Amino acid sequence: MIEPITPTTPRPVRRAVLTQWWRDLAILHWPVAPHLVAPLLPPGTTPDTRGGVTYAGLIAFEMDRVGPGFGVPFFGRFPEINVRLYSVDAQGRRGVVFCSLEAARLAPVMVGRALGLNYRWARMRMTRTSGGVWRHSSRRIGGSPGRCRLAVEPHHEIADDDLTHWLTDRWGLHVRRVGRSLYVPNEHPPWRMQTASLLELDETLITAAGLSVDPGAPVSVLYASGVPVRFGMPRPV
Repeated sequence: MIEPITPTTPRPVRRAVLTQWWRDLAILHWPVAPHLVAPLLPPGTTPDTRGGVTYAGLIAFEMDRVGPGFGVPFFGRFPEINVRLYSVDAQGRRGVVFCSLEAARLAPVMVGRALGLNYRWARMRMTRTSGGVWRHSSRRIGGSPGRCRLAVEPHHEIADDDLTHWLTDRWGLHVRRVGRSLYVPNEHPPWRMQTASLLELDETLITAAGLSVDPGAPVSVLYASGVPVRFGMPRPV
């Protein structure tokens, strides 16, 4: 049985092995056919669906205070952009799967790769205009394809619809590491999601991840000021 969507984690993290802040997130999503997503997921997981479709997300934000579970700052602050999918395992745990993660700092890229995550080192910039528009830009270092430029304008309206909760109330990630599929739980306070307008988007990260989405506007554009996050010990799928 698949677990319900809940605003807080059903699996509290008793001992955090990693802590971090996610700040000023621009969150874009497109519907995708599940059969196109399935080959990209770790063994033991299947696409999580809603109304017969699943979704691909493009999330741009600032990572802050990344460090071990006792909260000591380790990697500082840096921009990140990830492409993610939605998964469920045989135990009914919903999660996310990261196809790629761009980061502006090399050390977390190397650590992330060692943990089985497809981190890429990139030249990145994240700025906020006087009018409140958030702009993100990224281009991979080393010649591999992958770039992104986007701009979003947050609204004051709170996003509290079913799709928003389905996309953002996720309490773990599925990852394949050293031949094993793992589930890594996380927890954070409930989101305060705001609607937003997409002002600009020019990216190749989604296609570089092996996905194809409708070239039109995403079906969901959100902004969140951010949350502190705690990750627990990985568990087998």
